Amino acid sequence: MFGIDSGEILIIALVALVVIGPKDLPRAMRAIGKWMGQARGMAKHFRSGIDTMMREAELEDMEKAWKSNNERIMRDHPDGGTETDWGKPLPSSENPPPPFEPAPPEPPKPTRARRPRKAGAAPPIPNTTPPSPPPSGDGS
Repeated sequence: MFGIDSGEILIIALVALVVIGPKDLPRAMRAIGKWMGQARGMAKHFRSGIDTMMREAELEDMEKAWKSNNERIMRDHPDGGTETDWGKPLPSSENPPPPFEPAPPEPPKPTRARRPRKAGAAPPIPNTTPPSPPPSGDGS
């Protein structure tokens, strides 16, 4: 930070403690902190302005390159692109493509009919108990 060593910061802190005094030192440190925050904010604002100007300059360069490429393409293809690279003519307004027709709707899927429940009846609970083991063959 500004090329200051930790030893130099310690000497500055000791001098500030002697000159300012322990009573007013917190107030002075707070004021220095506010000043440093304001300086950082101004530097950030300045840096963002410079970055914006650089982006705008890059956009202008890209726009100039785009225009020159567009002019070159228009010079190379004076027909306006009425034919594709394969020699087939593109659709024109004289021969418009057929109108879009949506696909017919699918028929609804059949569903199982459900039996109505009795009023107040709980739904049936499936049998989840495991089957009982087969009887042992020892004859007892």
